[in-house]
Amino acid sequence: MDNNVKAYQEYLIKEKNYSALTVNAYLNDILAFEMYLVSYHDAIGLKDITYGVIRSWIVFLVENKNANKTINRKISSLKSFYKFLLKIKEIDANPLLKHKSLKVPKKVQIPFSVVETVAVFEENDFPDDFEGIRNRLIIELFYTTGMRRAELISLTINNIDFANKAIKVIGKRNKERILPLLPCTISLLMKYQQLIKATFENSNSEVLILSKKGNKISESFVYRLINDYFSSVSQKVKKSPHVLRHTFATHLLNNGADLNSVKELLGHASLSSTQIYTHSSLAELKKIYEGAHPRSQK
Repeated sequence: MDNNVKAYQEYLIKEKNYSALTVNAYLNDILAFEMYLVSYHDAIGLKDITYGVIRSWIVFLVENKNANKTINRKISSLKSFYKFLLKIKEIDANPLLKHKSLKVPKKVQIPFSVVETVAVFEENDFPDDFEGIRNRLIIELFYTTGMRRAELISLTINNIDFANKAIKVIGKRNKERILPLLPCTISLLMKYQQLIKATFENSNSEVLILSKKGNKISESFVYRLINDYFSSVSQKVKKSPHVLRHTFATHLLNNGADLNSVKELLGHASLSSTQIYTHSSLAELKKIYEGAHPRSQK
């Protein structure tokens, strides 16, 4: 690995506090570009490339059937790397400074309806044991707080503030936010904690959501759980934790929550990230509008 890449890796870990998963994603993109240089540009150094060389890589990626979204992610990784090299004075200018991302068609996320969301609680069997209560709690936390999958997995017992009916989550870039908890979620959390003590008597784990063996759950486990439970009540193609987070935001907006409040709950850095959820609430408002306005009857 190039020494500058190693230095960049240390920077991401120690100064940016990125997760191991994020760091690996950045490095994989940079190393892929480095391999391209070795194969097609006489092993030119990473410090010595021009934007023209990067453009040739983009063409190469397109010809190899990479989606525009994937290419944009790879180029974003490179741009961050060269920004770092500029910071440590290894280069004089970022070759990607004026690069414009490739156009990506916007995919409309279809949230679960209120009927589907209610049905997942009422029509599924949640046994009154550790696994049953844990599974219901996972769905409850996603739907009532809008937290991300990674945030749920990293929750600890100490994150819960029963006195103030709130829970602390660690979001992207290690940013903390406090989310309110509904009484039904508080009640479920209390019951779940009692089951943890009864099921794992000698466990010293601080992790909140545990596997049946008392270990930290995986991202794939959470995805499968949400997909399995919602498959029984919904015909939608995508049934994932992110869709449930999307559902949380959409249902709040449909019931009058303001965009800025939803932004804070979701942990978005800007309103533009939250605005992708407004299409569903606008569709709901359109139905209400067309049914209520006198002119719609004509």
